[in-house]
Amino acid sequence: MPTVKLTVNGKAISADAEDRTLLVHLLRDHLGLTGTHVGCDTSQCGACTVHIDGRAVKSCTVLVGQANGTNVTTIEGIAKGDQLHPMQEAFRDNHGLQCGYCTPGMIMSAIDMVQRHSGNLDEATVRQELEGNICRCTGYHNIVKSVLDAAGRMKVSAAAE
Repeated sequence: MPTVKLTVNGKAISADAEDRTLLVHLLRDHLGLTGTHVGCDTSQCGACTVHIDGRAVKSCTVLVGQANGTNVTTIEGIAKGDQLHPMQEAFRDNHGLQCGYCTPGMIMSAIDMVQRHSGNLDEATVRQELEGNICRCTGYHNIVKSVLDAAGRMKVSAAAE
């Protein structure tokens, strides 16, 4: 069985995994990072979204061999200790979740979106960008509100650093 080496949430990881193993299963089943959810197994829902080398990727579409040598960040890796990431805070403060199943993927996609657009977002752009993430509970209103709020928070946070 091949060995894959990658960095997950800042920690070097080495794992034996079959070539056909999906990254989402390595994260959940082998590393215990269950915040990355398996929703549809067809890359339609976005519940499994993580960052690979800083870009949002649906981890159900990536074989572990493709992730070899990369830097992977999951929902568990975005907070700094007890301090939530600004996107997590915005989702909490704006009630951007109900059941929470889609939330990790939404947050990971939204962070990437804010970074790619340098925080310059409007409602239409957020709605368009979130088309690859499905939520069956909220109707997206509070999710969009959360992302727009977080965009401002992330600008302030970046300026402070």
